[in-house]
Amino acid sequence: GLLSPAERRLAVANALRYFPEETHAVLAPEFAEELREYGHIYMHRFRPTEYEMKAHSITAYPAKSTQAAALCLMIQNNLDPAVAQFPGELVTYGGNGSAFSNWAQYLLTMKYLSTMTDEQTLALYSGHPMGLFPSNKDAPRLVVTNGMVIPNYSSRDDYERLYATGVSQYGQMTAGSFCYIGPQGIVHGTTLTLLNAGRKYLGVEGLGGKLYVTAGLGGMSGAQPKAGVITGAVTIVAEISREAVEKRHAQGWVDVWTESLDECLQLAKSAKVAA
Repeated sequence: GLLSPAERRLAVANALRYFPEETHAVLAPEFAEELREYGHIYMHRFRPTEYEMKAHSITAYPAKSTQAAALCLMIQNNLDPAVAQFPGELVTYGGNGSAFSNWAQYLLTMKYLSTMTDEQTLALYSGHPMGLFPSNKDAPRLVVTNGMVIPNYSSRDDYERLYATGVSQYGQMTAGSFCYIGPQGIVHGTTLTLLNAGRKYLGVEGLGGKLYVTAGLGGMSGAQPKAGVITGAVTIVAEISREAVEKRHAQGWVDVWTESLDECLQLAKSAKVAA
C-alpha cells in the first residue's frame, strides 16, 4: 500500500488525538480498519445523524456570535448531501475537495463556533481546529489554511500519504473555506467560454442549433449543460456515474438523460431540428 506500517500506526495515532485515552482501545482497531478499507480515517461512527445536514436558518444555531453562526450555516451547506459530492467522506466537490479530514474535526469546529464570542478567532489547519485565540470584533472569526505543503514534498503520492495520515487536506477553492455554492458558481464563466469559442472558431454570436459535446456532471460540471441551454446549443454530456446524472437531473441542471447511445443521438437530432 501507499503507507508503510509505521505510517499506518501514525495515521491511527493522529486520529486518536481527538479522543480521551480511555476510548483508544475501542477506537484504535476501528480506525485501523477504516484506514485499511478506505485509505483514510473518516470516523464514520461520529457522522451526525440526530439532525439534518443542511444550511438551517442562521437563528437556529446556538451561537454567541452571529458571524460564528453564519460559519456554522456555511459548513453544513458544504456537507449537505444535496450539495456535496461525497458527503460521508466530507468531500464537497472536485473529487477530493474536503471541508474536513474527519468527523471529529467537524464536531470540534462546530463546538468552538457555538461557544466563541466576537472577541475570539478560531484557527483551522487542514480541517484541524488549532483552538480559539483572543482577538477583537474587527478581526476575522475564522482563519483557515489547507494543504500547506513544502513544494519539494508536494507530489501526488506525497499528498495522498499526508492526507491518509491525517496531517493535510486539499480544500479546493471553496470546500475547505466553507463557501461552496455549487454549479451556479461557474455557470457564467462556462457560458462565456462557450460563447467566445463560437465567436472565435465558428464566427457566430450564439450557438443556436450547434451541437456541443462534453463530459462530466460532477460538483462544478452541472454548469456545462446549463451553459449549453443559455447559449442555445444542443448539448450532450457524458457521465460515468449514474448517481451524478440523477442528482443533476433532479436539480434541474440536466433536462433529459438516457443510457442508450442511439436514443441520445436521436434526441440530439430532434433538438437540432427544433432549434
